[in-house]
Amino acid sequence: MDRFDQIVRGIGVTVLLVGFAIAGEPPNTVAGAASKLVTFAKDIAPIFQEKCQDCHRKDSMAPMSLVTYEETRPWARSIKERVVTHQMPPWHLDKTVGIQHFQNDRSLTDEQVEMIARWVDAGAPQGDVKDMPPPKQWPDETGWQLEKKYGRPPDMIIKSDAYTMPAVSQDQWFKPTTDLHVTEPSWVQAVEMHPSTPAGRRIVHHAIAHLMQNEPKTGNGVDDGNDASVAAAQGGILMEWAVGKTYDVYRPDTGKLLMPGAKVWWDIHYHAVGETIRDHVELAVWLYPKGQAPKYRTYLTLFGATSTGGGSPLDIPPNTIKETQGFHVLKAPAILENFQPHMHLRGKAMSLEAILPDGTTQMISYVDHFNFNWMNNYIYTDEAAPVLPKGTIIHVTAWHDNTASNRSNPDPNQWVGWGDRTVDEMAHAWVNVTYISDEDYKAWAAAHKPKRSDAASARRAQ
Repeated sequence: MDRFDQIVRGIGVTVLLVGFAIAGEPPNTVAGAASKLVTFAKDIAPIFQEKCQDCHRKDSMAPMSLVTYEETRPWARSIKERVVTHQMPPWHLDKTVGIQHFQNDRSLTDEQVEMIARWVDAGAPQGDVKDMPPPKQWPDETGWQLEKKYGRPPDMIIKSDAYTMPAVSQDQWFKPTTDLHVTEPSWVQAVEMHPSTPAGRRIVHHAIAHLMQNEPKTGNGVDDGNDASVAAAQGGILMEWAVGKTYDVYRPDTGKLLMPGAKVWWDIHYHAVGETIRDHVELAVWLYPKGQAPKYRTYLTLFGATSTGGGSPLDIPPNTIKETQGFHVLKAPAILENFQPHMHLRGKAMSLEAILPDGTTQMISYVDHFNFNWMNNYIYTDEAAPVLPKGTIIHVTAWHDNTASNRSNPDPNQWVGWGDRTVDEMAHAWVNVTYISDEDYKAWAAAHKPKRSDAASARRAQ
């Protein structure tokens, strides 16, 4: 609890919000803001287009649309409560510690949060409709987001078998196998994955595409395919989908390798939603041009406590907040490309630290208010991604809240351990790891002076 108190701050109980119309209130004046009236048309609609409407629009996954003023107005108080408590948009990272530069940052700035709060406090005025930005054009959700980036459709679309989830059922795990029909070594540049229909998104908790193939000798001394930290299956994991994660794009000169005869072994977790739905999962693959091989291979790696002994066993007594730790040693210099915490209903917080060979500690990322409904993937920019030497210990700390104060907790009087079911628990981070040569690490280290701090300093900074 002491270390938890030092690291975890401001983790409150999620407030159940009910939207309703509000009466006019005087504007909320703040220093430097003068008396400028914030309106939906001019100030709020552009923010919602940029950060909210990806989900909050007709026929998307959110329960209400925030596209027009008429659709938004009844939810004004709820919107303010969500954004000031940093529950929405779903970006649950502590912004005061660790890396803060991400390719996919969808969080609101402090200024945007303040503006939304002022708008609600002023009575949520519409303003002049002429100030409204043009409606945003959204791509077909059954299509692929990365087509725009690469200017072409994917080279491969891999489909799982279809599965019918009953309206009422225990959680189900569907594990079919799909042949990729690969006849020569092929390097993957990017992958994108999703259930095939909007209805399918409602029943899929997560989907993992394990790569099964005969592995080549890497020659770099890193037996990654057999390491306990790399998920089972000979080729590791090609892609993992969950709400909040849809694609992986590998940095220049890196990628994943498909070998002749490769197959995908699916692990799809379905849960019932009150109606019978039949769906399948699709995985799109963009390949490097034929004959072009990247220098380094990237592995989607599981760091943390696992069922296979990769960390502390999950042992969460009733009515407690429990800390669990996992440690993994990098067998070669490596770049960490992202941080995606994975826990279930009792998940509360998770930190990712690097213990360097000289004994100093670097806080990489810290999610201080984990939300099971959003399996966010925090993708570092190329410049910010941590580059770590051989022998670095990757330290994952997870906290689970098995008390009545956790509104997501189905039963605080129940002991909880590791398991696949939603009512069981997990405690690991999915991280894309790119192993590099000693020579490249030395060149990087000579050109950079990484920020390092000992463990005590890291905790004081929080």
